Amino acid sequence: MAIPLKYNLRNLAVRRTTTAMTASSITLTVTVFVVLMALAQGLQTSLTATGHPLNLIVMRDGSQSETQSSVQRDALQTIKYLEGIAKNEKGEPVVSPELVVLINLPRRGQVQGSNVTIRGLGPEGFAMRKEFKLVEGREYRSGLREVIVSKRIAERFQNCGLGDRLKFAKGYWTVVGIFDAGNTAFASEIWTNADDLAPDFDRDAYSSVLVRATDAGAVQRLKKAVADDRRLHLKADTEQEYYERQTRTAAPIKFLGIFIAALMAVGASFAAMNTMYAAVARRTKEIGALRVVGFSRGSILLSFIIESVLIAALGGFMGCLLALPINGVTTGTTNFMTFSELAFSFQITPGLMLAGMIFAVLMGFIGGLFPAWRAAHENIVTALRST
Repeated sequence: MAIPLKYNLRNLAVRRTTTAMTASSITLTVTVFVVLMALAQGLQTSLTATGHPLNLIVMRDGSQSETQSSVQRDALQTIKYLEGIAKNEKGEPVVSPELVVLINLPRRGQVQGSNVTIRGLGPEGFAMRKEFKLVEGREYRSGLREVIVSKRIAERFQNCGLGDRLKFAKGYWTVVGIFDAGNTAFASEIWTNADDLAPDFDRDAYSSVLVRATDAGAVQRLKKAVADDRRLHLKADTEQEYYERQTRTAAPIKFLGIFIAALMAVGASFAAMNTMYAAVARRTKEIGALRVVGFSRGSILLSFIIESVLIAALGGFMGCLLALPINGVTTGTTNFMTFSELAFSFQITPGLMLAGMIFAVLMGFIGGLFPAWRAAHENIVTALRST
């Protein structure tokens, strides 16, 4: 015979102060867990969401990122006419030779700066990125030392607003547009014309060449053609593969989140355990009475575990609610593949909230197991004689 659930709910209401204090420790633990996991989730999503499945990035063989790569200009002529590259409405290859450099910019309201990626695009660069959307101003014009800045970079760094002048390399550049690139890595970049950027940094080669394949089959053929051409010493990865490799940046944050949450979970579990031990001590006679009227040890064990889990579930629910306001908040970190600023948004997903609730329930189960075992094995005569 099972003990009714209302028995547990009544006890939680009667001991509401103790219940609230125990639930608050679990609330704090779940909040920290969800926030740190949301940070890692947002970072990972911004990288895995980047890229078109038919786009390939051609870089120097052995390079880990575009900032380490170099593609000679004469190699561009070979790449452009490889079989399997898509053509635009004018019949020209859909290819964007690009130059990627890093500059250090001061953050808004701070003296400290951070590396920001400036990407020089070829003529097809905009069309090859479906995420791109100009939200203010206009596109840059070639030969006029103009740049467009992502919305997130404009919000986070000085002199990056519309109409501002940025000083880098050999002079000043005017910000003529603000663009949105969605939740992708491009939302952390400044764009301009590749041929305007190269002389300022004394570059006679490109960093990479972005090409569009005609179909999925052509993707593999192009990768093989680039790798097999001994003259080029280049490699081709799909754009999605390239950015997915950078998701290792999120690994330390995930590890930190799990480590901190685990340490806090130990404390929260002890808090739940102390609460349930106190409940057992105060209700010894009550436990004896339950045994006398026919409730089994298993029923009492289950009842006390359920009570502990209910406290934890309440704390977990409150923890998830407390974490919700950070959903969508923009922050940034260093991309350890490129050593540049990577801006992204916290992402609290239904799956992450479910994980927070499971985490809370697990803490409640662990914290309630030993007190529940003690309650179930109380001697009936001793329990009834207690005061």
